Order: sequence, then structure tokens, then C-alpha cells
Amino acid sequence: MSTSLSIKDLQVSIDDKLILKGLNLEVKPGEVHAIMGPNGSGKSTTAYALAGHPAYEVEGGEVWMDGVNLLELSPDERAQMGLFLCFQYPTAIPGISMANFLRTSYNAVKGEEGEDGKKKPIPIAEFRKKLLEKMDLLKMDKSFARRYLNEGFSGGEKKRAEILQMTLLEPKVAILDETDSGLDIDALRIVSEGVNSMLSSERAFIVITHYQRILDYIKPDYVHIMYDGQIILSGGPELALRLEEEGYDNIVKSITQNGNGGN
Repeated sequence: MSTSLSIKDLQVSIDDKLILKGLNLEVKPGEVHAIMGPNGSGKSTTAYALAGHPAYEVEGGEVWMDGVNLLELSPDERAQMGLFLCFQYPTAIPGISMANFLRTSYNAVKGEEGEDGKKKPIPIAEFRKKLLEKMDLLKMDKSFARRYLNEGFSGGEKKRAEILQMTLLEPKVAILDETDSGLDIDALRIVSEGVNSMLSSERAFIVITHYQRILDYIKPDYVHIMYDGQIILSGGPELALRLEEEGYDNIVKSITQNGNGGN
């Protein structure tokens, strides 16, 4: 089985401060990886660096996706490769409706190339049918599509909007950056159902979270604990339960004292 995403010794800084200090991770199609860690450990930096955020400077290392050097691509090229980032804090854009934003995103990422080499937009009727199917899946009111992007949205609505975009774009690798933050149990369940509906042998997920509760709904194959810019411990789903019982401090202390740090 080929590797969807291969991260080797990734080092990333922001504002001249080194955050990621040698991150290693192999993610294969069909796998769900959970990255957990205390605040400031580098979880969100990992997400933004992989997506190509310009504020995050790659100081060293490699990132390959399906044999292509991801670090040489622009953010939009990474999206076209099949990489998707579900933001922890989605931005509001007044004046742009959800439907128009989603159709533009779909055309940019999924649109078929015409003979002139340009992307052909999906017919409006075809896109509307596809959009409404996905909205039904996420139990979203039809009026949602007419609202301005994230303007006046609750935390749960913003996260549903992100998952809606993900279900439309059908990425190869989806990164969820603390999608569970700010969600009540009902919203968390609906968002998780949207993610679970996309699980397949062709698609990989990286679920970045601070808490174990989302992993009750989205079952990971692997759990990684990040600390000080590195993955210091990896295991199966039971690792998340151990973390819930012992806490980050105790696990980090036991690893560093025993000299078992590293990736």
C-alpha cells in the first residue's frame, strides 16, 4: 500500500521561533491518525505547515504526498493534490454566500479541465443537487447555503460548514484541527457522522485534538502524543484512554525520565 502522506524530520518556525523540531509521521490510505498533546506542543503548527500557510517557515525536513514533494507546492496546488484542512477557527467572509463559496471551491479543486486547459465549472443544477445531499447528511437547514460564509455562525455551525466543504471536495488526506473545540455533544455527534461517512480505503484522516471525547465518535487506528514539537509516543486507540486517565504531565514525565522520547 502506498503512503498518502510521509513527513520526515519536519522543522517549522513561526516568528523566528522553532516550533516543530523534527516531526516524523507516515499516514497510509484508509488510516485515521489522532495527534494529541498539550497546548503549545505543535499540533496546529503541523496542520498549518502541511496546508502551506505563509506565516509558517519550513526550516528543514520533507513532506511527500503520493510521491510529490508537498513543500514545493502552493496552498491551492496542495488542495488540488487532495489535501484538506478543517480549520479550528474558520474566518467569516461577509458578502460571500456559502453556496457561492462552496461552488467556487469545488470548481477550483474538482473541476474537470477543458480542451483549453482551463477548469470547466460544474453546472449550477448539478452542484445544487450535490450540495443539498451533503447538507442533509449533516442535518443542515437549506437556508444555510444562502447565509454569508461563517458570518454570525455559532461555533457548531462553523464546524459543520467546514465538514460540509470537506464532504464536497472529497480529499485524499483530511486534517481536522481541533474540530471538536467549542462543540456540544449533539454538534459533535453530527460532525463526527459527517467524517465517518467519508471513511474509505482511499482516504486518510489526521485528527488533531486536545481531548479524547471526539475519539469516542471517530475511531483512530493510531494515536500519537506530541510534546515540544515532536511525537514522543505512538500507539493504538488505547493510548488515548491512557492519556485520559493519567494526563499529559504524567505521561510526558514518564517518557522523558525513561529516555524514551523521540518519534
